[in-house]
Amino acid sequence: MPEKKEYRAIKGTRDILPPDSALWNWFEHTAREVFETFGFRDIRTPIFEEASLFARSIGEETDVVSKEMYTFFDPPLNLAEMQKATTEPRDQISLRPEGTASVVRAYIEHNMQALPGNQKLYYMGPMFRRERPQKGRYRQFYQIGAEVLGQSDAPAIDAEVIEMLLVFFRRVRLKNIKLQVNSIGCKDCRGKYVELLRAELLKVKDQLKADSQRRIETNPLRVLDSKIPEEQSIIERLPRISDHLCEACRAHFAALRVELKLRGVEYEENWRLVRGLDYYTRTTFEVTASGLGSQNAVCGGGRYDGLVELLGGPPTKGIGFAIGSDRAILSIQEAGDLPDLPGLAVFIAWMGEKSYVPALRIAKKLRDAGLAVELPPEELKFKKSLGLADKLGARYALIIGDDEVASGTFTLKRLKDAEQRKMIENDLLEYLESERRK
Repeated sequence: MPEKKEYRAIKGTRDILPPDSALWNWFEHTAREVFETFGFRDIRTPIFEEASLFARSIGEETDVVSKEMYTFFDPPLNLAEMQKATTEPRDQISLRPEGTASVVRAYIEHNMQALPGNQKLYYMGPMFRRERPQKGRYRQFYQIGAEVLGQSDAPAIDAEVIEMLLVFFRRVRLKNIKLQVNSIGCKDCRGKYVELLRAELLKVKDQLKADSQRRIETNPLRVLDSKIPEEQSIIERLPRISDHLCEACRAHFAALRVELKLRGVEYEENWRLVRGLDYYTRTTFEVTASGLGSQNAVCGGGRYDGLVELLGGPPTKGIGFAIGSDRAILSIQEAGDLPDLPGLAVFIAWMGEKSYVPALRIAKKLRDAGLAVELPPEELKFKKSLGLADKLGARYALIIGDDEVASGTFTLKRLKDAEQRKMIENDLLEYLESERRK
């Protein structure tokens, strides 16, 4: 006999079970509704891509690529091949750690620049990073993202993307949301700033922790992201990117602030907001919410002009964001202001052989009307039926017995207050459909 094994979800992953899954469905459905009112359309990309796509777009030296990506050979190595000194060349494939690179790859591959206007795309689904699991942060996590790709880098595009994001967050009842914005310049002025920043960081290198010391050489901007308390006073004395923007980037950022004001969008400027991925240029932004402790960001994004060209496409401007669904939903749950989600509407308590066929017929009509109906597969005693209906959270119990069949009426009982009424079939259908629309 094989040894009995208890299987569990792998560390850093988890199952999303009812009733939480209903909250997730509502959250994602609301995103679709809001984004499509702004002219965005759904795009679905594979969950794995060539590893070099992410290395090239995100950056070889980023933590995501150097430490966190799940990468494997295709075809995979078997045990015999692993023991050989040499193996045949194989492709390296990675589970996607973020969504933008895949969207850009699809934009190039399918020649979407030939389509009219800007391409306004949104996506949702799982991403994968091997990082230390913590509150609201998993190795398989979920993102909802949106991207605008086209020929214009007008600040109004940036402002509209941010406006759309905040409309969505208000719709899903996120509490105490705060928007922070910054500009990290273009490749020219940012490059000069990075060298200045590196020179200043080298002067204080001995006062920094190991991670920040390493980033001085690999990506000095990431030092500004440090949350280590002992480093904060040092970072505050460093040169600020806002003082070193070129004229065009300064004008772009000023115009963005005007556009945000026109839309009534409240924000804070944060000169340390640089984002963690190499492809960002000019506008960067982040949204935080309550209920998540110190790691309270629920969304980050920014402009990435030049990424399409970097990946082999035509000159194209781009901006986008990614929402951490896990963290945003956790924030909603922590606040306790949950929506009234649709659940089981009607439990059909049928009793007696003659009532089964009418119960089948009425269940079909109610479901056709969009109501969630539970029809027991076997006859239950009256008290047990109502008890089960209550445990399942049904709003109504529809009672069908011999008397109801004989009279052509149904008894509808509202479970929250035990109010009940007798109704003929047409009136019953009309009443329950009106209740569904409320």
